[in-house]
Amino acid sequence: MKRWREQAKHHRLLAMDKQSVRIDKWLWAARFFKTRRLATDMVSAGHVQINGQTVKASKLVQVGDQLSIYRNPEQFIISITALAEKRGSATIAQGLYLETEQSLAARAEQKQLRKMHAASAPAPDKRPDKKARRQIIRFQRKEN
Repeated sequence: MKRWREQAKHHRLLAMDKQSVRIDKWLWAARFFKTRRLATDMVSAGHVQINGQTVKASKLVQVGDQLSIYRNPEQFIISITALAEKRGSATIAQGLYLETEQSLAARAEQKQLRKMHAASAPAPDKRPDKKARRQIIRFQRKEN
């Protein structure tokens, strides 16, 4: 009985009978953006491209479309494998798209570069106390 409910929920989340879905809804359902408003804003700002073209948030996507999603500092290049209008679990969301090998490699390289950069400029062990803050302020005033 439980498995049947799970399958029914899965089928309700996926838009199997639909041929196309709005890009903002799909991005939200695929969990690329936390809110649909944020997905709409990012599409309108040109951070999402469908088949190499910038589009409006009302553009309909279909299975097989190639998306380029620029989410600072990452870039995802994916192809759509399934459509969904409603937001489901993360496992369902991951089944909606397939990321290209080049995109995975580029993101892994960027992650490694960020780690190396963070290691080369370590954060202080603690916040500066009052005396240290005054020294920092004096030092900054001397530079100007």
